[in-house]
Amino acid sequence: MAAQVRSMIRVDHAGEAAAVAIYQAQQRVFGAVRSKRAMTRTLRDMELGEHVHLKAFDDELHRRGERPTALIGLWQPLSHALGIATALISESAAHACTEAVEEVIEEHYQGQIDALRAAGAEPELADMFAAFREDELGHRDTAIAQGARNAPAHGLLTGFIKAGCRAAIALSEKI
Repeated sequence: MAAQVRSMIRVDHAGEAAAVAIYQAQQRVFGAVRSKRAMTRTLRDMELGEHVHLKAFDDELHRRGERPTALIGLWQPLSHALGIATALISESAAHACTEAVEEVIEEHYQGQIDALRAAGAEPELADMFAAFREDELGHRDTAIAQGARNAPAHGLLTGFIKAGCRAAIALSEKI
C-alpha cells in the first residue's frame, strides 16, 4: 500500500498543479477584457482553492521524501495551453473545461478514498482526499451553473478534455 500511496500523492500533486495552470491561463485571457471581470473573479476564486490543494500535496511530497511526477514539466505547458484555448473559444468553453476536469478528478479522488478506506490505511489522507473531492464538486457545479453546457460542441470538448485528464492520471501514476 505504501507504493500506491506515493503514487496517489504524486498524481494528485500533478493534477492540482495542472488545475492552477489552467485557471491562471484562463484568467490571462479574460483579464484582458474589461467586460469579463466577473469571469476572471470566478476563475480566481477557484484557483485559490486549487492552491490550497497544491500546497497540501507539496507538503505531503516533502514530508514523505517523494518527488513529483517526472512529467510535471510536460503537464504545466499543456495545462496552460488548454486554459488559453478554452478561454479563447468562449466563457462557456472555459466553464466546460472546469466541468470536464472536475468530473474526472472527483471520480479519481473517490477511487483513492475507497482504496485507502478498504485497506484501513492513511485515514487522514483519505479525509483530505474527501474534503478536496467536495471542493472539486463545488467547482464543477459552479461551472455548470455558469453555462458550461452551453459550450460549442460541449460533448466533444468535454470528452476530449476528460480523455486527456485520464491519460495524464495514468501516466503520472507510473512516472
